[in-house]
Amino acid sequence: MSNGRIYERTLDEARYIARTGATVRQAAMVFGVGKSTVHQDMIRRLPGLNEELCAQVMAVMDKNLSERHIRGGQATRRRYKNIH
Repeated sequence: MSNGRIYERTLDEARYIARTGATVRQAAMVFGVGKSTVHQDMIRRLPGLNEELCAQVMAVMDKNLSERHIRGGQATRRRYKNIH
């Protein structure tokens, strides 16, 4: 994949995350890449491409990180509810 396409993918992922509040995992599913790829795009590539968009994405990622334990508890609750 050429650098131009990688940078375009990075910007597309960033716009999607900023617009929807999606997690890295959700964005990876939408764009058909791994979550490590999305994370690397956001952390390493995006700051050099668009600082304003990067700030928006980092705010979403920080929010998602702070809520991660809540989503994990909800998933466990659903799993046990289906078992019993």
